[in-house]
Amino acid sequence: MSITVSRFIVKYLEGLGTEYIFGIPGAHILPVFDALLDSDITAVLTKHEQGAAFMAGGYARHSGNIGTCIATAGPGATNLVTGLANAYMDRLPVIAFTGETPTYSFGKGALQESSGQGHSINQNYIFKGITKYHTIVQRTDYILKIFRHVTKILLSKNPGPVLLSFPYNVLKETIDESMLNDIHPSSMLTPEHDDHLPSKEILSMISDAHHPVIIAGHGSISSRSEELISEFCGNTRTPLATTLKARGIIPESSDLCLGVLGITANELAQRYISEKADLVIFAGASFGERTSYNWDQKLLEGKKILQIDLIEKQLNKVFQADLALHADVKAFFQMLNAEQIPPKNSEDVKKYRARYANHNVKDTEFLLISHFLRKLNRFFNGNVSLFDDNIIYMQRFCEISSSRSYFPNSGLSSLGHAIPAAIGAKLSTPRPVISIIGDGGFQMCCMEIMTAVNYQVPFTVVLLNNGTLGLVRKNQFYNYGGRFIASDFLNPDFSKLAESFNIQYYRVSSTSEADSIFHLVDFHKSINLIDVILDKDEFPKYSSGR
Repeated sequence: MSITVSRFIVKYLEGLGTEYIFGIPGAHILPVFDALLDSDITAVLTKHEQGAAFMAGGYARHSGNIGTCIATAGPGATNLVTGLANAYMDRLPVIAFTGETPTYSFGKGALQESSGQGHSINQNYIFKGITKYHTIVQRTDYILKIFRHVTKILLSKNPGPVLLSFPYNVLKETIDESMLNDIHPSSMLTPEHDDHLPSKEILSMISDAHHPVIIAGHGSISSRSEELISEFCGNTRTPLATTLKARGIIPESSDLCLGVLGITANELAQRYISEKADLVIFAGASFGERTSYNWDQKLLEGKKILQIDLIEKQLNKVFQADLALHADVKAFFQMLNAEQIPPKNSEDVKKYRARYANHNVKDTEFLLISHFLRKLNRFFNGNVSLFDDNIIYMQRFCEISSSRSYFPNSGLSSLGHAIPAAIGAKLSTPRPVISIIGDGGFQMCCMEIMTAVNYQVPFTVVLLNNGTLGLVRKNQFYNYGGRFIASDFLNPDFSKLAESFNIQYYRVSSTSEADSIFHLVDFHKSINLIDVILDKDEFPKYSSGR
């Protein structure tokens, strides 16, 4: 039976288990939207294509399933760039579809053409560096090969975004529906990694160490190793620090947890690793700028280093490991837990926790935001999903008790991410979802709140309101002698904005208001805006050197 290419795309998505497709229609992609009308896939009309890509990423990141977004040619496609770049940095399985002008108009100056011919923009150049695969599908005779390749990328252990652009006339051509039978997602799953681990060498390094420390990164989360790592730490009394994305692998209240290692964190992990550790085990952690304190060599000086990563390019990228293993973190800890490794003495960890927890924060600083976030932490007790654009406050004042509950915007670190990503995530979970975002980032994406209103997606926005781009102002204060430029601004009346959206509004300007707010807000069924008033001159005390 013959079906149109547009209907083939929709049936392919149905085979992947797609529930939602986020985007904005336009003339060149309308055949796909028309085919969606006969599908159970919900087309979510966003307010901007960047929001669509962020929603697809938030859905993929929270659910572990494939996120999908769609846009028309030209500006529709280019508006996807930041969201797809974000998915690329976070290694998210996101598939994007864009329309294109008909092939017979290529190079003739067609409206919104992006074929790269004539004077048109070239999509291939734009998306080459931010996708795992991108192509303009100009013929139908190799569609099967393309979709099989795309499926393998999306289902691999190291996924990333892909983008397929279809000219309008190709979307309307017909192909044999039976080709779908040759795309079996289950058969394209990445086989279990055949990890040959040098167990004797690994066990020797661990047994020789007096103060080993694990630094767990997002690779530990993506390999679903949390329980194995927690078991190893508990049995051997080995302390653990995490990167931002790996928070909650073990509860941050645990005596064995050193918290987050990084510039914006407290001093606990940095101090313990610098002063006590003699073996550092990097488990799926890239040791990037934030985690490494701008690649401070003193942090790892005089220590043995054992690195495990499924992504070969991460090995020895920043430092030379004594033992670098191209292996799955899960397989590594399965092997360790099968051994009888005697426990280490972890009394020093308790001493360091007592000494350095919130070491840099005085009692008179950050009173309102610290009080609010600690109340939030106690109120939800881990049963919440937090999408956070303002990483510093959450690091210092909110302990994460379980993995896959905290989603910091630390990959591309693009402002305006938390609201659309939270909306996408909420569509995959019954638990409360909260977006934590500054007023600068809020005004980049607040229109997507109406997308949540249109589709009745309940979630809560915690708006940090200080009338400034806080990190820019901080850098200008510390590094530029307080010469402030282009960082301060006037805000709208957020209560009236919330009223115009027909959502619930709450203002928090004191600790007493913070105490009462959690008894007033319906986090499960309402769309809420909580406006937390902060002092623009209350800076976090750390320096990135810029």
